Amino acid sequence: MSYAVIFSSPTGNAKTIHNHFKEECCYYGKAQQAPLQADYLFIGFWTDKGTCDEAIQTYLKQLHHQKILLFGTAGFGGSQEYFNRIMQRVKDYIAKDNENIAEFMCQGKMPLSVRKRYEQMTQTQPEKFLPMIENFDQALSHPNVQDQQLLIQQLEKAL
Repeated sequence: MSYAVIFSSPTGNAKTIHNHFKEECCYYGKAQQAPLQADYLFIGFWTDKGTCDEAIQTYLKQLHHQKILLFGTAGFGGSQEYFNRIMQRVKDYIAKDNENIAEFMCQGKMPLSVRKRYEQMTQTQPEKFLPMIENFDQALSHPNVQDQQLLIQQLEKAL
């Protein structure tokens, strides 16, 4: 069996999957150079405006007759309902002739520029942006070891 690990940013999740399935991995890298064929495609994304980033959107639209395992991160974590809404939007980019085998979402770190923007906005709306700074700080440690263990457990169960 061959596996390809395709991702838009090198998260701990992509590395975890690659390390776990290393011997069967035929590709590990960005979507732009990724193959369109493998027995299983592990496809990772970061959340941008409530769905996957543009590079993964483009890649998903090209796929046909594939077994897909999605994994993603979102800066705002803590709610499975929120993660489910994101994942549903991502699946909208996948043609119906593909098989979505598994999906996994967890909180993920955000760029420092986001925190700086929140800090500036606390001057005018502290009640709104102080909690967002707290969330940003919490997200810095994600994906963590527990997230990665859950990821592998879900993928193993699906395969």
